[in-house]
Amino acid sequence: MNDKHWKTETDQDGIAWLCFDKAESAVNVLSTEVMLELEAKLQALEAQPPTGLVIYSGKSSGFIMGADISEFSSVTTPELAYEVTRRGQQLFDRIEQMPCPTISAIDGFCLGGGLEMAMSTDYRIALPNKKPILGLPEVQLGLHPGFGGTVRAIQLCGVRPGMQLMLTGKPVTVEKARRIGLVDRIADANNWRDTARELVKTKPATQKPPFMERLLNLSLLRPFIKPALIKQVASKARKDHYPAPYAMIDLWAEHGASPATGYEAEARSFADLMCTDTSRNLVRVFFLQNKLKGQGNKLASKIEHVHVIGAGVMGGDIAAYCALRGINVTLQDREEKYITPAIERAHKMYAKRIRDDGDRRAAIGRLQSDVDGAGIARADLVIEAIFENLEAKKELYARVEKDLRDGAIIATNTSSIPLQELRVDLKNPERFIGVHFFNPVAQMPLVEIVRCEDTQQEAVDVGLGFVKQIKKFPLECASAPGFVVNRILAPYMTEAMHLVGAGVSLPEIDRIAEDFGMPMGPIELVDSVGLDVVSHVSKVLGTEMQGPAAERIAGLIEQKHLGRKTGRGFYEWVDGKAQKPAGGDKPPADAEDRLVLSMVNEAVACLADRVVTDADLLDAGVIFGTGFAPFRGGPINYARYRGVDKVVARLRELAEAHGPRFAPHPGWSDLGEGN
Repeated sequence: MNDKHWKTETDQDGIAWLCFDKAESAVNVLSTEVMLELEAKLQALEAQPPTGLVIYSGKSSGFIMGADISEFSSVTTPELAYEVTRRGQQLFDRIEQMPCPTISAIDGFCLGGGLEMAMSTDYRIALPNKKPILGLPEVQLGLHPGFGGTVRAIQLCGVRPGMQLMLTGKPVTVEKARRIGLVDRIADANNWRDTARELVKTKPATQKPPFMERLLNLSLLRPFIKPALIKQVASKARKDHYPAPYAMIDLWAEHGASPATGYEAEARSFADLMCTDTSRNLVRVFFLQNKLKGQGNKLASKIEHVHVIGAGVMGGDIAAYCALRGINVTLQDREEKYITPAIERAHKMYAKRIRDDGDRRAAIGRLQSDVDGAGIARADLVIEAIFENLEAKKELYARVEKDLRDGAIIATNTSSIPLQELRVDLKNPERFIGVHFFNPVAQMPLVEIVRCEDTQQEAVDVGLGFVKQIKKFPLECASAPGFVVNRILAPYMTEAMHLVGAGVSLPEIDRIAEDFGMPMGPIELVDSVGLDVVSHVSKVLGTEMQGPAAERIAGLIEQKHLGRKTGRGFYEWVDGKAQKPAGGDKPPADAEDRLVLSMVNEAVACLADRVVTDADLLDAGVIFGTGFAPFRGGPINYARYRGVDKVVARLRELAEAHGPRFAPHPGWSDLGEGN
């Protein structure tokens, strides 16, 4: 029998120990080949049933990461998707129906199809782990569980915990999994086998949800609960943009997680979703994430110490986030009074994000105030995050260089000043890079790693490796005005100001962008970034606003109404939320194209100017840096889907109607399907 991915050993007690160790792979994923081999293993076990079956992983990286997503593109029709899905369901049904106790021993990540397999066994043992490692994240790919998860999650955990697990896509810790019924026992590395043997021997009752959760699953009550679930989902995602969570709710409301009808309905629904544009593009985004992570060469050693200079909002939050992610950080500013607020903000963030008291104290201990800059000499990476003034930054670098140890890197968090100007007086300008974070630091997933033509690859690799180390996505880009994200956002926000000047109401402008799929509209974005920052960046990029909108911004800045940070900008802000008035006249019919295509045209310009040289990386950067509707796959992907010739023609129409700012960039002529 083939033992390429699965190996079986039967001990003296007749227990079969089935080890999953996918060949030539760092992680276990459920590929077609893996599933076929498992089918053969189960046939053999059914022919000669053991006293118990224990499934475990041979990988140190975890149990099972889920399905092999690289195979999704080969499933081109709902009919084929249904066949594949039903076969997977039937395979897990065979595990559930084995004539002996079945156990999953979970050590590390257990996600998607991996958790669905684990749920098909009678019992689940998990090794201790503080990280959230058990989950059903299919919704992030525009899907829902397809190997029986929509049925078994409810059967094991109940309506509320089971639906939350699937609707949010967020994994849970081992401890929480134990509380909600996903895990039966927690055992450490030394005794999990003994625990498995005990379960085989004693055959305790299998997991059932609490009485109230079983009650909520009754057909009489489901119609009353469904609207609450829809309301929860609707606050996060629209059905026309992200249909999967709504499909999950419909499945449960109709079938109540019934094995008799639920599996068949799940397979049909999964198959339909798998072939939607939304799912195709969200799967694309999954691979774009991996492409961002794959940039650069692997570092010989990790960053141990970061020194941040400038304890304002950006610098302080960069320092706090690095310490949260396990790096020792020293934070420098002119006086202690400037550092103290940043330390206090960090402590508040740790209180919200870190539950374990010991881990929280450790994070606090990693962040140290350093007025004198003693940490420079110990740092692997020095990040400058002071105000945007060329001479002040250059003067600072001269002082830093005197204390910098050999091999360390100086980086700037500048959002607007070209690196070529900043590095002119440095002894080793080719080792100077940009590490550009976005606000709010803890939430924004992208960091731009900026280089000049002659920047050493080793220095770039340090930047890329550092960003990956702190669990963010790096985007390597050339030093050019606005880099990538600010450059692409500038015409979008500027066009919003043109619409304001034309009399379109502020909430209506935001609604248009949100209808397209943006996480927030451009007016709210201007307020969130800060009117002063937007005004400064627009001047740097040469996109200065004109007319009534420009006068309005200037007037607000003069009154210190800078947006969210001051409580007032275009909108009033209360408890971090924009207060948007209702009403407004119907906007111009071309308003959406004016907003969206201004970004798309600028993305093509970035590609043509080689700020980023890869169209996929550019799409990834715009999605994770601006929030560009993920279900559309990025601006270049959106243009290709809509049709390059059609987009160019539309830009020409807009240029004729509204002026040369819409003139198609010459780079459109080079935007072939393979670029």
